[in-house]
Amino acid sequence: QVQLVESGGGLVQAGGSLRLSCAASGRTFSAYAMAWFRQAPGKECTCVAVISWSGYITNYADSVKGRFTISRDNAKNTVYLQMNSLEPEDTAVYYCAAGTTKTFEPKMYDYWGQGTQVTVSS
Repeated sequence: QVQLVESGGGLVQAGGSLRLSCAASGRTFSAYAMAWFRQAPGKECTCVAVISWSGYITNYADSVKGRFTISRDNAKNTVYLQMNSLEPEDTAVYYCAAGTTKTFEPKMYDYWGQGTQVTVSS
């Protein structure tokens, strides 16, 4: 089992920045690929960024490329999502997830956090 707890969400004006954190406990964190997903009201859950177990490989959704950065610190069992140049369209609940495969497909992730709300005002 892996337990994931997100933090760092909040209300920010358009153009601002937030950094989300996801702290993991339980089984070996460094063995898992990690991802950040988001879900806005009435919309499906979509992946915004993924990172390999080593941290060397990252991939981003086109909608956030160049604005968001995913990173991880395996010594601290934590994955981060730095979000810059935020837009109202980024408003959603953000979830971190752990899985054995680095993929944008949510069904491939075994463990999920409870989510943190990000609201971007215009």
